Amino acid sequence: MNAYEDIKLEGHIIDSLLLPRVLDDILERGGEYRILRFRMGRERNDHSSALLRVSAPSEGQLDTILRAIQKHGAEIVEQGDVVLEPAPADGVFPEDFYSTTNLETYIRLDGRWIPVQWPEMDCGILVDKASGTAKTVPLIQVRAGDPIAVGAHGIRAVPLGRDRASRAFEFMGSAVSSEKPKRLVVAKVARLMRQVRGEGKKIVAVLGPAVIHTGAAPAFTRLVSGGWIDVVFGGNAVAVHDIESVFFGTSLGINLTEGEPVEGGHEHHLRAINRIRRCGGIRQAVEQGVLTSGLFHEIASRGIPYVLAGSIRDDGPLPDVITDSVEAQQAMREHVREAGLCLMLCTMLHSIAAGNLLPASVATVCVDINPAVATKLSDRGSFQTIGIVTDVGLFLDELVSKLESTRD
Repeated sequence: MNAYEDIKLEGHIIDSLLLPRVLDDILERGGEYRILRFRMGRERNDHSSALLRVSAPSEGQLDTILRAIQKHGAEIVEQGDVVLEPAPADGVFPEDFYSTTNLETYIRLDGRWIPVQWPEMDCGILVDKASGTAKTVPLIQVRAGDPIAVGAHGIRAVPLGRDRASRAFEFMGSAVSSEKPKRLVVAKVARLMRQVRGEGKKIVAVLGPAVIHTGAAPAFTRLVSGGWIDVVFGGNAVAVHDIESVFFGTSLGINLTEGEPVEGGHEHHLRAINRIRRCGGIRQAVEQGVLTSGLFHEIASRGIPYVLAGSIRDDGPLPDVITDSVEAQQAMREHVREAGLCLMLCTMLHSIAAGNLLPASVATVCVDINPAVATKLSDRGSFQTIGIVTDVGLFLDELVSKLESTRD
């Protein structure tokens, strides 16, 4: 082993399994390690620390190992300043750019550690030396000549450790399971919402059309009217079927009261879209007295911002739908920067999209009848996600009841 570097780990590296993950990553990439010093915390809330010497056959292989273990919070001991290279063209990072995680990140600039604003996975780090600041930047937004962090030196990520969402759900044992006491889980979510609201942070909700199909829209509307929701993300379908239910009493042509298909019901969603398009949009339809009730009537009436991101399969779509995916992503990105909690309700693709934009410090609760949805979120990197496997209608009814029954 010709190349080596000393690294250190600090925090809850035992109970969060960070240390074994780091050791596995070193061995899996052909490296070796030697533990130079180890100190384990004695009490539950004490931090542990480890000093390791990581070696590899070549500098290139060592660099690959260091990049991998940095994502677990490993920090190189003998740090110099971050290395910067100019972006070679618009929308192109330098070849050796540092790919960010959703963890709190710092760079070393002029001998000082400074925070990287807006932690987000799968971005680069744009550095402004004049102002001494740094921020994440998505690939599509970088411009030729922008100074971008490269390599592994002068960068450190802070592992999340025992975050508040994990503490709130410690009783669950596993993050995703259908065999959990639902009322107890919902009570924990309500408590978390109150905590986030008390901190002055936003609660973001990501909605799928199943919220409408299952008859859960009235319960979610009560969350909105109660002031618990600050931003709503979704697609064309959730808004269309909510509006369809107001105009025709159906969702996807199924009567929401009787659960039976209605003659001509397959046209209802398109007729609803047409009526809103004639008004110019959802907010305009509310202002003109055309849309007089329903979830999106409540959202629009209260001035709550929403982002409806389009897809290739959309009918219409509604005028409010952002059909450019890059533009929609940026609109969502702007709204999550003050988030403290994200509720993801029955939509896998939009939940993954929102999860990709969220810092790991944002508590994330995913509710779906399919446990694979929460699992996919975790696999994509949103490891802070708490999965609740249940019917969204039952969940929202119980959540509203908990929040309203304990209202101050």
